Amino acid sequence: MDELVERVDDQDRVLGVVVSRRQAVREGWPHRVAVTVCRDERGRILVHRRSEQLWRFPGLHEVEVGGAAHVGESYEQAAARELTEELGIRALPRLLFTFLNHSGLSPHWLGVHEVVVSDADALVPDPDEVAWHSWLTEPELRSALLEWCFTPDSHEAISRYLTFRTAQS
Repeated sequence: MDELVERVDDQDRVLGVVVSRRQAVREGWPHRVAVTVCRDERGRILVHRRSEQLWRFPGLHEVEVGGAAHVGESYEQAAARELTEELGIRALPRLLFTFLNHSGLSPHWLGVHEVVVSDADALVPDPDEVAWHSWLTEPELRSALLEWCFTPDSHEAISRYLTFRTAQS
């Protein structure tokens, strides 16, 4: 069964139209996606490789964990749900910013969150979603972004995330 999402406009306002995510992607209709950048207490960033079974970007690496916001779900609720589903983490990620992302399969509003994982070894990744994961320092991550194959969202999201963090310092 495909996920149901709400169409939004170019200002991220809900239009009151519910469609399947596949239809939104196929038609190029903006919808909401919530992602979270996970850091550990040492400041390393979680990177993972997507399962080969996934219909979007199988086997590619990602810097964020997330997925589509379901009907009636806020960015924060969707991000928390996705963290639990994909990594077994129960946490309330903090929304940092949103932007209309044109990379990937279709335009979508991307809500970028952050969470600090206090026990980096306590992750329980869902093998249907995550094939591999590791914690990288920022210099290691910058090298990996140049050498590994990442999802289109990863490059723009992490660039904006690192810029946001630098501006907050």
